[in-house]
Amino acid sequence: MISKYVKGKAAVFIDAANILYSQQTLGWRIDYQRLRDYLESQAEIFGIFYYTGKVGAFEKQVKFIKKLERLGFKVISKEVKFIKIDGGKLLPKGNLDVELALDAFRFADSYDTLLLFSGDSDFGYLIDLLKQKGKSALVLSTRGHISKELLERAKYIDLRKLKKEIIYDDLKNQKPSEDGL
Repeated sequence: MISKYVKGKAAVFIDAANILYSQQTLGWRIDYQRLRDYLESQAEIFGIFYYTGKVGAFEKQVKFIKKLERLGFKVISKEVKFIKIDGGKLLPKGNLDVELALDAFRFADSYDTLLLFSGDSDFGYLIDLLKQKGKSALVLSTRGHISKELLERAKYIDLRKLKKEIIYDDLKNQKPSEDGL
């Protein structure tokens, strides 16, 4: 399905936080091995980059990151900060938008199409710059998690349209797990 929108070699950039919220809205999880296989069946892939905040040595998250790396994902992570807000509540903050944007621009000479798994409006400027370099952009997210700035700048595909290809199916996997692998 996405192959008709991809020109030349593609690079995949995944904003883990945005996709986590999309999965909560969808009510199903992405199987990252199936996602990789699907993407590779649809385009020549330069790389799959996954950006995530991490919380110390949280065992489940460490295992998930290691699985992604074994699958060939390039995982970029940094420690989550906890910011005090009104009432002394702590708000976790692990934003990697700058890292994602810089890498997407830094590697721009290695690909023709950006496949951005995010809906954050912050990436509008990145898409503008990449288009100036002759690149095309495809944004994959979910209604309610996609900004109008991205809708105005790139071809958009709702993850619901890829469900059959990328859903994590506990029945097909012998060991159910929370991490979607």
